[in-house]
Order: sequence, then structure tokens, then C-alpha cells
Amino acid sequence: MLDFVVAGLSANSVPYVEGLELQRAVHQSVVSGERTDTVLLLEHQPVYTAGKRTLPEERPTDDTPVSDVGRGGKITWHDPGQLVGYPILHLAEPVDVVGYVRHLEGILIDVLVDFGIDAVRVAGRSGVWVGVAGHEDKIAAIGIRVAQGVTMHGFALNCSNSLDPYTRIIACGIRDASVTTMSRALGRIVHPSELIEHIKTGFLNTVRTNA
Repeated sequence: MLDFVVAGLSANSVPYVEGLELQRAVHQSVVSGERTDTVLLLEHQPVYTAGKRTLPEERPTDDTPVSDVGRGGKITWHDPGQLVGYPILHLAEPVDVVGYVRHLEGILIDVLVDFGIDAVRVAGRSGVWVGVAGHEDKIAAIGIRVAQGVTMHGFALNCSNSLDPYTRIIACGIRDASVTTMSRALGRIVHPSELIEHIKTGFLNTVRTNA
């Protein structure tokens, strides 16, 4: 079984701290068996978040506040127009973190292909990318944590969010690549709400495949 919770989109975008508190509460409930595996889907109010490996020189150049969090990965940006997914799922033993990241990438790649965007993985780099080989732009970032065999954090897929804040950080610690959005790739505005059913289908298909 897999549950989906749309926690806040568009004008109801969620402050990062509130989203983190919701994650923690759901995570504890999933760990204890009080609820089934759950995927939270939402948009965040504007915020930089930094994973455990973020270096000082990768942080904002203008002293903008940053929320430091216990996920993997480095610094990134969230704001309305970006679909954030927090899958809170039991992983099979032995836990394969890299395999789980590849799993999330695969779901997002399939969703983007559904929208007519040729999305790919890039060797040695997490997340999802678009563009010409060797000159790809990042369209989705992934940063996770596994605690007590259950995942937290997840993915951020750029739909129609602003890219300007990325110019003030070294996004994901990568200096030689840029970021992009679905809207830029397609030449039309793509709202996160358009992706909800596609994301649900992607997760449910993998649950059926692994059953």
C-alpha cells in the first residue's frame, strides 16, 4: 500500500520548517507501523536548504539565510513553481541508498518523457538532467536520508520556479552546469499541479512491479 498527501500547492505553498515537521511526524508513524508508506507532495515557500556536505563557499553570496538539514547532497533552492516530493518509504534489507536514488531518478525521467522532455541521468551526478550530452542542465535535484530503514527528504523538480536564486549559490556543489525548468524546456508554463497524477502513477507502477 502507498498513500499520497498533497500538503500544499501554489498559494498554499508550505514553509520549509512546517514541511520538515510534517515529514518527521509521518516518518515516525511509518516506522512504528501506524500508517502505510507515504509520499508527500508540495511546493515550498522560498528557501535555501543545505545538506550535510555543503561547503562554505557554496552558500549564498549575499548572506541570505539557509536552512541546514540532515539530508544527503549539498545546497539547493526551493520556491513556488517547484514540485517537491518527500517519499517516506520502507527500504528492503540490505538498504541500497544508491539504488533508491536511481529509482527516484527513473520515476522523474518517465514523468518528464510523458511531457515530451528528453530527460537523462548523467554519470557520476545525481538528479535528472536535460540537454545535449556534455552540456546538460539539471532539472531535478535529489537528496535523501534513511533512518530506521525508512526514507526521508526526496526530490525537487523544477516546473516554473525562478532560476535567479541559483545564481547566488553553487547549486548541488556543481560548478560546471546550470539549472533549468520544465517551462523553459517546453516553451510554456508548467504548474506543479499538472504533475501530481503523473508522479502518483510513477510510484504506483514501481510498487506493482516490485510486488
